[in-house]
Amino acid sequence: MSRLFGPVRQNGYVVRDIEAAMRHWSEVLGVGPWFYVEHLPLTDFRYRGQPSPVDISLALANSGDLQIELIQPRNDAPSMYRDFLAAGHEGLQHLGYGTTQFEADLARLQAAGYVVGQSGSVAGRGPFVYLLTEAHPGTVVELFDLSGARARIFARIAEAARHWDGRDPIRTVWPTD
Repeated sequence: MSRLFGPVRQNGYVVRDIEAAMRHWSEVLGVGPWFYVEHLPLTDFRYRGQPSPVDISLALANSGDLQIELIQPRNDAPSMYRDFLAAGHEGLQHLGYGTTQFEADLARLQAAGYVVGQSGSVAGRGPFVYLLTEAHPGTVVELFDLSGARARIFARIAEAARHWDGRDPIRTVWPTD
C-alpha cells in the first residue's frame, strides 16, 4: 500500500486494439468478464489544463481485488493516452487509486507538488485526474473519486469476476448502480 495514495485499486493499460486485448486477457489469462464501452462519455476533459475532445474506448474487469482497465484512444486529440502510444509504448500506463475524499486528496497532492496532466469526469460517475509522475512507463498515477455510482459499479464488476465461469466474456451493458 502506498503511504501517499492508499492501496492500488487499478492497473490501467493503454492499447492499440482493445478488442484483441480483451480476448487476450479473457482467453489466455482467464480474467473477465469485461464491461466494455466503445465511446466513454467523458465531460470536461482537459489535457495539461486545456480542453481536449478526447474519445476513448474503455473496458473494465477484475482479477481478485485489482481492477484491470483497458483504454484505446479513438481519435488523435491531445491526451496522456495519445502521448503514451506515440512514444512507442503499449501496456501498463497508470496505477489507479480510489478515494472517497477526492477534492481534499487532490488538494493535498497538489500542495505536495504533484501536477495534473489530464483530468475529466465520467458522466454520472465522478471525476478523475492523472498526475504527471511518469518517470518511466507505468508510473502515471490516476486518482479517481470512488464514491457514489462509481463505487457501486466497481463493486458489481468485482462481484461478476468472482463468479465468472468463462461465458459471455465481453459485455456492453454495464452493471447497474
